Amino acid sequence: MIKKDKFEIIKYLEKNKISENLKGRDFLKLLDFSTEEILFLVELSEQLKKEKKQGISHRVLQGKNIALIFEKTSTRTRCAFEVAGYDLGMNVTYLDSQGSQIGKKESIADTASVLTGMFDGIEYRGYGQSIVEELAEHSKVPVWNGLTDEFHPTQILADFLTINEKFGTLKGLKLVYMGDSRFNMGNSLMVGCAKVGINFVACCPKQYVPDKNLIETCQKIAEQNGSTLEFTEDVEAGVKDANVIYTDVWVSMGEPFEVWQTRINELLPYKVTQQVMDMANENAVFMHCLPAYHDKNTKIGKEICEKFGLDSLEVSDEVFSSSKSVVFEEAENRMHTIKAVMLATLIK
Repeated sequence: MIKKDKFEIIKYLEKNKISENLKGRDFLKLLDFSTEEILFLVELSEQLKKEKKQGISHRVLQGKNIALIFEKTSTRTRCAFEVAGYDLGMNVTYLDSQGSQIGKKESIADTASVLTGMFDGIEYRGYGQSIVEELAEHSKVPVWNGLTDEFHPTQILADFLTINEKFGTLKGLKLVYMGDSRFNMGNSLMVGCAKVGINFVACCPKQYVPDKNLIETCQKIAEQNGSTLEFTEDVEAGVKDANVIYTDVWVSMGEPFEVWQTRINELLPYKVTQQVMDMANENAVFMHCLPAYHDKNTKIGKEICEKFGLDSLEVSDEVFSSSKSVVFEEAENRMHTIKAVMLATLIK
């Protein structure tokens, strides 16, 4: 048996009473968590990152096993979960869309029951939020949302860790999301900002704003935390005094190629260019959850850019490759924050 007093991170957890609230919990969306719990996970991520950089072992979950279900592929999410799991001492099993019968030959409920008997935690990355919610409902072990069409909570924790590293705070900052705000990233950033007191702006055509009911829910949360939500089609007004300019690809995974024409026509005015960055606060940083079509050096990026006569899509290469871009720090932080979520929910 491993003696817990060998690990500094155990002492850190024992000092914070909030950690008790997280044990055994699912991590499905940030709406399920209090402001204090979200901030604690960011702080725990900082501690884990610090220990990793210093070469301090935190294999506190040695002997545990986790399953990663990926109906949608990903570089960052898979690597982050796998490396985080190994760092914590766990064994990791990866199941892609061909390696799992979930929802096809086996119901979601039956899959949950099968995996619960073999694993200590389950990650799901795929389509509807209802799938990961049903998986959690029938699971006796923690279930973590690696991305659904509606929410991407682990990404937001990584974003908050990155922002806090740059500004030393979260509360009172202004984050502007440029582009299509209707899906997982727009939804999750709006929820997360409302929870931690960041002023959130969706800068996009009016047909691209998040769901009305979710906006109303987040408005109430934001008011409690002293922040605001704003929705505007005016780029200059939207990005004025912004600390963070954030964007994502204009066509989500699984959508047909045919929608590119419409998205480009409607979202091109919201592309993040150097001119947009110059309108923001002098200290503003650029963020993107990746992958990004900032040039023509990918198969899909090249095909779309050449078809529509563009050199980049949602962000210019000038901005993406600039000193204001923190996208790769953000990508690394996926691993540290995912590690925090797994540790906090699995530790006994």
